[in-house]
Amino acid sequence: MEKNFDEIINDISWKGKENLNNSSSKGHNVMPSLQNLNEIVELIRKIFFPGYFDSCPFNNDSLKYYVGSKINMIYTILTDEIKKVFQVAVNNGNINKLEKERAEDLAFLFIKTLPVLHDILITDVEAIYNGDPAVEDVAEIIYCYPGIRAITNYRIAHELAILHIPLIPRIITELAHSETGIDIHPDAKIGHHFAIDHGTGIVIGATCVIGNNVKIYQGVTLGAKSFTLDENGHPVKGIPRHPIVEDNVIIYSGASILGRITIGKNSIIGGNVWLTESVPPDSKIV
Repeated sequence: MEKNFDEIINDISWKGKENLNNSSSKGHNVMPSLQNLNEIVELIRKIFFPGYFDSCPFNNDSLKYYVGSKINMIYTILTDEIKKVFQVAVNNGNINKLEKERAEDLAFLFIKTLPVLHDILITDVEAIYNGDPAVEDVAEIIYCYPGIRAITNYRIAHELAILHIPLIPRIITELAHSETGIDIHPDAKIGHHFAIDHGTGIVIGATCVIGNNVKIYQGVTLGAKSFTLDENGHPVKGIPRHPIVEDNVIIYSGASILGRITIGKNSIIGGNVWLTESVPPDSKIV
């Protein structure tokens, strides 16, 4: 059999050309870099946990230099990636001076959130350490636990989402999703001391609200029960459709909690529970 790829190559190239010219695909030649966005996450992990992911020794002076150099790198890379998502929105892939300055401002505003982001992430490490008897050292959590990996990406992505930066927040959470199996939408709102144990298969929807000191085990879904459709049969965006989980709640493995319902504070939701109605505080559902 003669093996000639010319017809296939021409056909795919023609379809690719049509996609590039299509209004829904404009600017895709300048899409954000997965490698660069992952580097931003890694740089933040290095400055939040100095000495864990770099072998250099530190003192007070060298630590300031180390953190400063990493923050400059984060600012530069993030500015470039924000410019790319702005380019996606325009036909010719070029953005004006105002949009370039806006990208720089947004990157700086994100940098300003890093101290608060660091503090809340430390509470997540504490929550896992205090709630898991298998942990012998905090380093074990920082290095090994998929939960803290996914929470780190989520915390970063959430701050970027608050700044209304398109696409990049979702990419950052999906990087963790593909690595850990934990799917947290960047728009979800999650309080301090958030603990994920084991983690694989967890889904937390976009409009979910989670309070403080909440612990979730593997396979938990905080999802939507149904979608409101418009006159064309398309889902209406932005409607609250995921659960509210109040403070001090534990949700055990395999539970599915669906719809805009409220799990009252201090409640325990047992494994494999299917829940579509609100429960009052101090409930135990099995």
